[in-house]
Amino acid sequence: MSTTTNDSNLKNWGLLILLSLIWGSSFILIKRGLEVFSPGEVGAYRIVAAATFLLPLSIPRIKNLDKTQIKNLIIVGLVGSFIPAFLFAKAQTQLSSSLTGVLNALTPLAVVVIGALFFQSKITRRNGIGLAIAFIGVFILVTVKEGSGFGAFTGINSYAFYVILACICYGFNLNIIKYRFQKLKPIEITAISLIMVLPMALIYLMAGTQFSYKVVNIDGALPALGYITLLGVMGTAIALIIFNVMVKTATPVFASSVTYLIPIVAIFWGVLDGEVLLFGHYVGIVAVIIGVWFGNRKKINQS
Repeated sequence: MSTTTNDSNLKNWGLLILLSLIWGSSFILIKRGLEVFSPGEVGAYRIVAAATFLLPLSIPRIKNLDKTQIKNLIIVGLVGSFIPAFLFAKAQTQLSSSLTGVLNALTPLAVVVIGALFFQSKITRRNGIGLAIAFIGVFILVTVKEGSGFGAFTGINSYAFYVILACICYGFNLNIIKYRFQKLKPIEITAISLIMVLPMALIYLMAGTQFSYKVVNIDGALPALGYITLLGVMGTAIALIIFNVMVKTATPVFASSVTYLIPIVAIFWGVLDGEVLLFGHYVGIVAVIIGVWFGNRKKINQS
């Protein structure tokens, strides 16, 4: 193996670890933002921060778009960024950051299901088995509660469905990008789609919330604002740039392996922050990761 190949592999692994750290840390940043701001304020400002950071990339390219591209980019902006930003923030009002990070790992399976239902792709037997295993894991995660004993049904934490709905949004987003965009590069799609939803985020933030008042008058607002800014710039804008570099320099399959590392980082931050995980939680976490891995294993074998 040549030195160039070794250097390339080392770079790709470095980017993979960096991306895992950034995306895996998103959930603790949401948690910090929620200490001062409402879920809606966290979600909207996250979009504002990410879209503003990518303005130099998005503005020069808007004039080259046709009406169909604009329509599809608005949809991508909504289901790929805007709606999930609100859903994750809402979920974390009642879910720990670590468990939210684990549930986010369902995104690849959501891509498969949405593709089969709406975009004429096929669900293989392996996909189906992976979905079943992951579903068992999710069921365990949302029903285990402290003091209930492992396996006891204690009712479902409905806030987990906000994360699942966000994963479904991502499923639509990635299929739309795959099947409806041929000319635009992924990073261009990301940047332009964010600017499409930027006005909605700004209007909501300034006209529908107490965001400005909190920034000026509430103790701890500036550090919380910094956490959400970091979430938008790093967790949305820069992370997507890194991901697209990885897809180009390595393979999409290698880049998608970040899915399995994000929960590890999210759990690390959660435990470090004092979040308690029970034995049942660990069983559910393992089931979700195994289900996602097994459901996507065929793609790895074919690469």
